[in-house]
Amino acid sequence: MKGFEFTMTELKKLHIIQSVIDGIRTGREASNSLGISERQVWRLVARVKTQGQLGITHANKFNKPIHAFSTEFKDKIVELKLSDKYCEANISHFKDLLKEFENITISYSSLYNILKKKGIVSPMRYKEKKIHRRRKRKEYFGELIQTDATPFDWFNIGKQYSLHGYIDDASGKILGLYMCENECLMGYLEITRQMLKKYGSPQTIYSDRYSVFFPVKSQKITIEEQLEGKEEPTTQYKRITDSLGIELIPASSSQAKGRIERLWKTLQSRLLTEFKIRDIKTIEEANKFLIEYIDTYNKKFAIEPEKQKSKFIPLPSYIDLDLLLTSKLSRKIDNAGTFTINNKRFQIVNNRILPNVKVNIFISHKIGIIVEHNDTRYKVVCINNIPNTFASINLNKLCKEHSLEVKEFATKLCSSNSKECEPLLASS
Repeated sequence: MKGFEFTMTELKKLHIIQSVIDGIRTGREASNSLGISERQVWRLVARVKTQGQLGITHANKFNKPIHAFSTEFKDKIVELKLSDKYCEANISHFKDLLKEFENITISYSSLYNILKKKGIVSPMRYKEKKIHRRRKRKEYFGELIQTDATPFDWFNIGKQYSLHGYIDDASGKILGLYMCENECLMGYLEITRQMLKKYGSPQTIYSDRYSVFFPVKSQKITIEEQLEGKEEPTTQYKRITDSLGIELIPASSSQAKGRIERLWKTLQSRLLTEFKIRDIKTIEEANKFLIEYIDTYNKKFAIEPEKQKSKFIPLPSYIDLDLLLTSKLSRKIDNAGTFTINNKRFQIVNNRILPNVKVNIFISHKIGIIVEHNDTRYKVVCINNIPNTFASINLNKLCKEHSLEVKEFATKLCSSNSKECEPLLASS
């Protein structure tokens, strides 16, 4: 009680009760002034007479609540928050991490108050909000999917990587996450794989005007394609969505797809700490963890759509995802059974295709490069560094020895930064 100070309310109450003791006010007048019963006024009068000024305070004021946190517990909370492990987590995320990794269950308000008294605030920085008209969520799960990618220093090493994602507009549920060195076709194909395998194909996908989704103005179709009746070029991504009956809509601004923009803020705050705790430092490790993290996120943040019916259509069993999620090109085979992609020449292994026949070529980091003709698939080998007179070379053996080279070329082609070089069109 040493150094005790009265609150303004207590001072007011003491002044009025003292006036009753001095005969200046009646008990009824004090009752009206304090908003309490006349009986309570006389109780306070009796307490002040026997206990002095401290009689005006509540009887439990100097008693520590039975459920109050100990000083040691509070100090432990503060020590954990200031540690390198948790220092970058916001308070809500820190609360979840305490339960998961430290076996400490505490309410948000209690945690907030403990940290606030020590001058510790959330690392989130809030800019002055701009007023935008909020668009109502779609009613059905799978009715509208928002997609985007965000560059960020996820491993806190001074280097940014791009995280690609899908989020359902109606429920706020994450449908796919995949990290690449930069925003590219491969990242979007992999989140599409995750979504198709688990949910099926949605009704609509809402994206920005990035060149992975929509061709840039400089990309033109060839004269041969114009003769075939094609009026405009098509991206590899749109070719895939068209084949699944998915409508692709471009957003006019980042605010138009605010659902996924807010997702990036949440993930940039949380994943940085999640990766640090688990010592995740590579893209491969991150992508493995992200598959599990999607369920964790959805359990905490996703909501029930307004309508129960889903707009997702299950993927037909006859669709080969490895062939669907590729860059698909058309090429004419020359007399030697070869074709060219980006100045690299490839030889078809076990070639039974006649010269000048047009074939389909599928390219992805999963399958490398595969040629298809008359429902038959052929492997290829890069022959750029092979002498012109290679008749005695066993192509099957060469294919095995150089399969990694072909796969690396395919991966580089699909994961190239589309902001630096135009992605291959479906009509290329």
